[in-house]
Amino acid sequence: MQTRQIIKTILNYFNLDSEIDDFERIHENILKDLEFKGTNLWILMFAIIVASVGLNMNSTAVVIGAMLISPLMGPINGMGYSVATYNFNLFRRSLKNYGFAVFASLIASTLYFSISPISTAHSELLARTSPTIYDVLIAFFGGLAGIVAITSKQKGNVIPGVAIATALMPPLCTAGYGLATGQFTFFFGALFLFTINTVFIALSSVLISQILKFPFRTLVNEERKKMVNRWISAVIIIILIPSIYFGYSLVQKEKFIENAELFIKSVDIIGGNYLLNQNIQPGKHEITLVYGGHSITDSDKSRIYQKAEDYGLDKNLIAIKEGFSFSEANSAMNENASLNEEIVRLKTVINNMEKARDSVLNRELMGQQLLSEINVLFPEVKYCSYSEAKGFNTGSDSPTLYSVLFLGSEQPLDPDSEQKLQQWITTRLETNNIKLIIQPINENDSKENSDL
Repeated sequence: MQTRQIIKTILNYFNLDSEIDDFERIHENILKDLEFKGTNLWILMFAIIVASVGLNMNSTAVVIGAMLISPLMGPINGMGYSVATYNFNLFRRSLKNYGFAVFASLIASTLYFSISPISTAHSELLARTSPTIYDVLIAFFGGLAGIVAITSKQKGNVIPGVAIATALMPPLCTAGYGLATGQFTFFFGALFLFTINTVFIALSSVLISQILKFPFRTLVNEERKKMVNRWISAVIIIILIPSIYFGYSLVQKEKFIENAELFIKSVDIIGGNYLLNQNIQPGKHEITLVYGGHSITDSDKSRIYQKAEDYGLDKNLIAIKEGFSFSEANSAMNENASLNEEIVRLKTVINNMEKARDSVLNRELMGQQLLSEINVLFPEVKYCSYSEAKGFNTGSDSPTLYSVLFLGSEQPLDPDSEQKLQQWITTRLETNNIKLIIQPINENDSKENSDL
């Protein structure tokens, strides 16, 4: 007896009958939110633009604002309520207004994204292109909260929260983006998410309406009721199957990413090789590893593949690449050193060649310079030849460098003048190793020498 009383007390906490609003008032509220004219139509138009701009600019706050002001919940609740009460005229009316809202939203969002200069798909857009079973749960339980709030005397602030959770407007605008940019995977993915939200919000309305035993407003036979229930079941199955598949794929991807990250941490250093970069592709279950260090051996690769199998990964889908190796770096450094040595050697050769060339030029110019200076002191000297020669002496392996001058004079020089000339040349060239040869020349010899 006490147990029954406890159960009764607990069930009383969950009882909705005590707070349910008048059925007539509920009916009027659903009809009021059903129509898209006047205020609701303007709000719908504003919500479409706000949501499109928010998705385009990747602004979560703006997208949330569009969800709050969107009036799309009205006809969806109307469809659920009409199915629960078998009011087919109301269902057709709700479906008509729902179709108008969807069509208007698609047209407006497609036009916006067609003229927008920003066409990049940001995270807010991408989040609406891959619906899963989790979106089904959100739509269903969000719809339950919404219809319970509508039927209650205490409305509270549930409806805005439901609008945010179920997110009806953003998927429609994302579908418009897919149409505007020709990305039909975006279009169908977003449209499927919107369909999931619609069906399971409507289903939650059907469920709560039947639990609360909303009165029928039309006469309907049992056969027609069965047909409606079969249609409801068929729609649920059609929506659930792909949602479950996508949900399973999402779980598998997340599991793969988790295992891949643990695997990568375990192979960040292998045989003196350091992991430089990694790329995880959950869609293909592929992992690319880029190492730097010593050359990766077959033994190193075997260790990596073994680690992959330990984490449940397919070793055939793991690509191992080398970014650089120390041996290659050392080889490159040695090659650079060899090239630098060769450059230094070639520079030395070039400098020696330039010095030799300058020496020849200097010797050629020295004879001319000395002739001009000697001619001032000894006008009779008309010819001068200068050269350098190495002399060898018996008993010495080291040669002696001599400056050899050959002078041509029109008149023989007396011994005193010749001595003075010898002293002058010694002082001028700053060396005692001088070989001076003076020979007389006639006028013709002087002319020929000058021509040469």
